[in-house]
Parts: sequence; structure tokens; C-alpha cells
Amino acid sequence: MLDRATARRQMTPPMPYDKWLILTVAILAGVGLLMVTSASIEISDQKLHQPFYYFYRQLIGIVLGILTGSLVVQFEIANWRKIDHYLLGATLLLLVLVLVPGVGHAVNGSMRWIGYGPFRMQVSEIAKLMMVIYMASYLVKNHRAIKTRLSVFLKPIGLLVLISVLLLAEPDFGAAAVIIATVLGMMFLAGMRIQHFLLLLLSMLVALGTLAISEPYRLVRLTTFLNPWANPFNSGYQLTQSLIAFGRGGWFGVGLGRSLQKLFYLPEAHTDFLFAVIAEELGLIGVLVIMALFTFLVLRIFWIGKQAQALGRHLAGFMAYGFGLWIAIQFMISIGVNSGILPTKGLTLPLVSYGGSSMLISCVVIALLLRIDYENRMILLGLRDA
Repeated sequence: MLDRATARRQMTPPMPYDKWLILTVAILAGVGLLMVTSASIEISDQKLHQPFYYFYRQLIGIVLGILTGSLVVQFEIANWRKIDHYLLGATLLLLVLVLVPGVGHAVNGSMRWIGYGPFRMQVSEIAKLMMVIYMASYLVKNHRAIKTRLSVFLKPIGLLVLISVLLLAEPDFGAAAVIIATVLGMMFLAGMRIQHFLLLLLSMLVALGTLAISEPYRLVRLTTFLNPWANPFNSGYQLTQSLIAFGRGGWFGVGLGRSLQKLFYLPEAHTDFLFAVIAEELGLIGVLVIMALFTFLVLRIFWIGKQAQALGRHLAGFMAYGFGLWIAIQFMISIGVNSGILPTKGLTLPLVSYGGSSMLISCVVIALLLRIDYENRMILLGLRDA
């Protein structure tokens, strides 16, 4: 005879969504909201006379992201394959329009935003999302030719070149690098021959290296990060202030809200260099917790993708792999930039750093992953066909 606990477990319907994925995302977004508030409260008070300006903006971004995600999660993954070309065309159009004076909005010398009034969207975030969806569909359509023909990849490589040129015109070198790395990773996971992959990888590295040294400010960044202390009050200023924040943090940090570097010393403390404020206020322990959460998140995403592939749902699997690669690459670049391992580049920490566009698109990505996981579960329960 079954005991009560066993009987209760058998009567309880299975969870329709991955609770661990939701919990991890909720913790990261919650910690991000808290740290954005801590990092921005003084600067927003002095410049805008509203100490919680960035807190409210970030909170609005989270709410809008949840609302948008709740709509996206209703659509079956197979439907995205039917509109992938339309989405790609719309993305290319936006990348062109954002460069048009009067249509695109410049911030700190970069034309990256499009919209009206307070409702502005960073087009590069849309481009990341749409490239993953398009590439997942493309890899499914060319599944057999992937392992044998290099020519199959000429079309996406040409598309990558076009998108990179448009992004560099903004300029947004960081977004271009993330998209290129994500797409190459998806190709590799799709079963591309190693010699073909290495050839494409080498070509892309040469192209990115050439672009990196083609502009004086990019060359300065590449050389400065190797020894920022050689020019700590000019080209190395941002990185040295970030490293000081890491040094002050020690093991357990100086305490929440007690960072000195955020007091007008560290530029972009609530956006690109939020991780440095986390290191200063929460210390090495806080840094390791954030890294552990992101590692778990990425592994969970890859597990969802692997499960989809095992069920024969290759579109869903490639999409999950692409999203996992994107988050992992941007996470590693952000940490590398903040800690001086990589050249200084403007990239947010997904789900954590301040940025309405980044938060909105991140929520859409999580919604798509939840939909993939939901469909996996329904198939395993025999409630729908693969």
C-alpha cells in the first residue's frame, strides 16, 4: 500500500515549466535591480534630482519584459520558422533606419537607439535575438548538407558580414562580436566539419582583428587594457577605477551601498561596469555567487536544448543552444572587461545590468526557452506529438 507522501506525489500534476530556470532568472534580475539602485542612486540624485530614477526605469523594463514574455510564450516554437525571413528583413531595415539622422538617436556618440521619447530600443539587441532564430531555422533546413558542404555556410556568413558592417557603422563592435561568436558556435554544434569550422573561425578572427585596429579609439582600447596603469587618468581611467573596485572588495566586500567607486569615479557604474560595483560591495563571495548563477543558467539552457534535440525537435534545440551561447559569451565578455582580462567594451551583463532594451530582449529569450521546455514536457507526457 502506498504511503501518503507517495500518493500525493503521484496525484500532483508535473510542473509545466522549469522552476529552476525561472528561479535562477528571478534571482539574477532581483540582484541586478538591487545593485543597479545601489550603483546609480548618487549619480541620479545629483544629475536628475531623482535618486531612484534608474531603479524605476529598470523596474519598468522588468515589468515590460515579463508582459512581453507572457505573450511570446504562447506561440509554438514551430511558428517562428514560418516568419524567420520576415523577422530578419525587419531587423535589417531597423539596422539601416537607426543610422538615419532624425530617426536613430545618438548616445555618447553612438547611433544605437530607435524610437520616440522615452520609448527607445537598442537595435543591436533585436539583431542578436533575430539572428539566433534565423540561424536555428537555417540549420534545420540544411541539416544534411551541414556536415559535408562548406557552401551551405556562405549565405549566413554573408549575412553576418552585412549585419556586422551595419553594427560597426553605429558603432557597436561588442554586439557584432557577440553575434559572430554565437552564430559560429551554433554552426559548430550543428555538426560542421572541424576543418570548415576552423577556416571560418580564422577568417572571422582576422576580420575582427582588422576592424579592431582600423579605428584609433579601438586600437587604444586594445593596447590600454594590457597596462591601464601606464595612463590611469586618460585612456586607462575606466579600467583602473574598475580594478580599484575589485581590490577594495576583498573577500566579503565593503557592504551593500558602501561603494566609493560608484561616487563619480567609475564611469557607467550601473551599466557596463556594474560587475565591478558588485565586486566592491559584495566581494569575492558575491562575485562567485553571480558566476555560479550564470553557469547554472547556461547549463540549464543547454540541457533544455539537448532534450529538444533528443526528441527530434531540432529547431527548438538549435534555438536553445543559440540562446545559451549568447548569454554565456556576453556574460564572459562582461566579466572579462570589468576585471581587465579583455579590452574595454560596452556590453551589459544580461538580466543584471541597467538597460531597458537588454532586459526586454532577455525576458523574451527566457520566454522562448520556457516554451521550448514546456513543449518538451508535453511530448514526454504524451500530451502532444514531437
